Amino acid sequence: MVAPDEPRDDADSPENVPSDAPAEVKADAAAADGSSEHFESARLADDTHDRPRKDVPDPKDAAEPDDAIHQPEDVDPDSSEEMPGKAQRVDAEGDEAPMDAEPAQKKRAALVYNPTKVEQDALRARVAELSAEAGWAEPLFYETTVDDLGDDATRAALDEEVDAVLVAGGDGTVRAVAEALTSTGVPLTIVPSGTGNLLARNLSLPLNDADAMIRATFDGDIHPIDTGIARIRRADGEVEEHGFSVMAGIGLDAAMIQNTSDDLKKQVGWVAYVDGAARSLVSAKPFRVMYQLNGHRLHSAKVHSVLFANCGALQGGVALIPDASIADGRLDVAVLQPSGVLGWLGVWRSIVWDNSVLRRFRAGRRVLERRKDSSVRYLRGTGIELATAPAQPIELDGDEFGEATRIYTRIVAGGLAIALPKGHDTSSL
Repeated sequence: MVAPDEPRDDADSPENVPSDAPAEVKADAAAADGSSEHFESARLADDTHDRPRKDVPDPKDAAEPDDAIHQPEDVDPDSSEEMPGKAQRVDAEGDEAPMDAEPAQKKRAALVYNPTKVEQDALRARVAELSAEAGWAEPLFYETTVDDLGDDATRAALDEEVDAVLVAGGDGTVRAVAEALTSTGVPLTIVPSGTGNLLARNLSLPLNDADAMIRATFDGDIHPIDTGIARIRRADGEVEEHGFSVMAGIGLDAAMIQNTSDDLKKQVGWVAYVDGAARSLVSAKPFRVMYQLNGHRLHSAKVHSVLFANCGALQGGVALIPDASIADGRLDVAVLQPSGVLGWLGVWRSIVWDNSVLRRFRAGRRVLERRKDSSVRYLRGTGIELATAPAQPIELDGDEFGEATRIYTRIVAGGLAIALPKGHDTSSL
């Protein structure tokens, strides 16, 4: 990857934080203003080798929805006094079933699905039929709810000691299920559905052949891929940790998602994000950050957005980071720092034209090798920490996740086992 120019450092100082803000949040503001001492004193990256810290909730608890996180609104609430809205298991007919399943003598799979994204009766029937053909026990079925995007359901399935998990839903459902399966060794099968499927697209899975993916659960190839972990600090000092499969981001990209109409997204799919981008750009303002890639020196810069990628491809075939690999144990980072209208044209050219078109041809790559453009800065490493003030919006795999004053993202190399159709080409991964 060609080394770009040093980032510009011409932003105004961060806004003052309230006098009663937690010490860590004050340190984040001081760090964003250029204080390396405060950056180091308030680090989130310390002791992140999958061991719990006293100031960080257990990952299972951290994944629980709370008032600070904006959850997707594409599932109608089903909470009531009788059904509090946590993990929900159903039988083959879709009727409510007890959470404790009968023990199975054979291998057994679990299907976690978003009922608003799939033809649920047909899907359950097909998974049950192909399970029987493979000599497996009757599968367990779990529906996502407004209070459970799929992580609780997946942990419930793991408690039943299932041998494989299938997921069917949008990107948010896939993210939640993958988070719960990270480092467990239990294979995940993605049955493409919904409007996103970014992870499926980056894995080059068949998007219109559900049978091929369901069969892969029982007789396919198991391939390890990387997963991402994002540790974030809120403006109230609370620290949370969540997983992501495709991409996390802070700044404009998260604001764009917040400004995307859910109704429009249901009608036109990913194209709705264009509308969200247009509305976000009108009020977009750069903000100052201090960031440090693991093992490298600190940088202070004025940015509009920073993206942390486990995969490189976006919707519509756009290559955000063309060299990104989902199986290299590395995190790819894109720092967007345009200056004025020409700067935004540079961002567009870099992402849409250079990455998605020119890099496909030898002559185009030669052109890029001679070009220097600091509108988009690319980095790569095992993890990166960033501090800013005031708090900025963040997103994980296309879902808005509130705001944060600091974020540390890292890669769990080979952390997720993926089921692929037998003989599926993995050379591009």
